[in-house]
Amino acid sequence: MNAPEKAIVNDWIRVCAVDDIPRLGARVVASEHGDIALFRNAEDEVFALLDRCPHKGGPLSQGIVFGRQVACPLHNWTIGLADGQALAPDVGCTRRFDVRVENGAVILKL
Repeated sequence: MNAPEKAIVNDWIRVCAVDDIPRLGARVVASEHGDIALFRNAEDEVFALLDRCPHKGGPLSQGIVFGRQVACPLHNWTIGLADGQALAPDVGCTRRFDVRVENGAVILKL
């Protein structure tokens, strides 16, 4: 008899309800990868980034959310929420995590 194939591990986890993330704000989730900031913009889109600015490590979760961007609270660097990239003239990137919303629940891929 052959050994069974390994099952694909489901690495998507439910972390909170969309309403637990303030509109134009963030909520922090601890993970083995470091703190992850979940952002919600005015259009109720949800994004997930490592909670560290690529410039000096500032807590992005404490920044100001506008459009699809967040301004770092330390030095006002603008970081794209969809890709984690700093906007020019600044250069750098913070890690982005896949996230989706299902039936009002925020599901994060680690």
